[in-house]
Amino acid sequence: MSPHRRVAAVVVLIPALVALALWAFAWPAARTAPHDLPLGVAGPAAATAPVEQRLERQEGAFELHRYADEAAAREAVEKREVYGAVVVTERGPRLLTASAASPAVAQLLQEAVAQPAAASGTPVTTVDVVPAAERDPRGAVMNTSVLPLALAGIAGGAAVTLLGLRGARALAALAGSAVLVGAVAAALTHSWLDAVPGNWWAVAATFGLAALAMGATVAGLAGLLGQAGIGLGAFVIMLFGNPFSGAASAPEMLPEPAGAIGQWLPPGAGVSLLRSVSFFDGAAAAGPALTLTWWAALGLGAVLLAGPLKECTGKPGPASGRGPAPVG
Repeated sequence: MSPHRRVAAVVVLIPALVALALWAFAWPAARTAPHDLPLGVAGPAAATAPVEQRLERQEGAFELHRYADEAAAREAVEKREVYGAVVVTERGPRLLTASAASPAVAQLLQEAVAQPAAASGTPVTTVDVVPAAERDPRGAVMNTSVLPLALAGIAGGAAVTLLGLRGARALAALAGSAVLVGAVAAALTHSWLDAVPGNWWAVAATFGLAALAMGATVAGLAGLLGQAGIGLGAFVIMLFGNPFSGAASAPEMLPEPAGAIGQWLPPGAGVSLLRSVSFFDGAAAAGPALTLTWWAALGLGAVLLAGPLKECTGKPGPASGRGPAPVG
């Protein structure tokens, strides 16, 4: 490529990357609103009808789940089937929330349910069924942990590639790095900051599995595509996985289909799994755990297969490309 074309490529490429990054990060933030957000309604059908009608006026905002009584609604919140529930009782309506699932959603439900009812002369009692950590009521630690974890995964995959590790050695390096990342992350967020409660080992395992999924993805792509795979893996994780994770709010608060895409990528699955094991005794953990496991398995498989594939389809080595040695 001529120098002029290289200059033109840089001039065009950098603004394009900036535009893409701004779109990926700014678009979800600017369009944050409920999209089919699971919300429960409990009580007799005649009593809950006005509540349902009021909520359904916000077209596309809520996905209503109906329950017979408050006990069933509480159980649904604790199992992460819904983010909250409106319970209609003889003593007045009651709003159940779970700030541990998302402080932003808990605040949204109070604004959408409790405040309008209070303005009309019907005060609503709010009960936080599964509260966020006392030392981190806004979930800031959960939100900010996504970027360092993504960087750790990308760095691990890149290091394995650039150091020329292959086969079992590459797998051992990725697994060992993920275990230490999980331990360090749990020590900081669980033991020191006291912002991510739950079983310490489960929290450490979640951080480690997320780091392994991202590191294996980067290393696997690099094994198949060369060093360009590092850039591709980092691109997907940072420009899609990070802003689409829903860590700051919830997947259902992001514009479609960003929330759904984010849950299929390691950062979003990692945040969902961490919330489940930290606050909900593992409820709804199977989906994100399987997602992370698939990413890790596919990445590690690609690392193992990269060597044999290159031997079968790769370019001939330096020695094979030489001509016959001169005589005399």
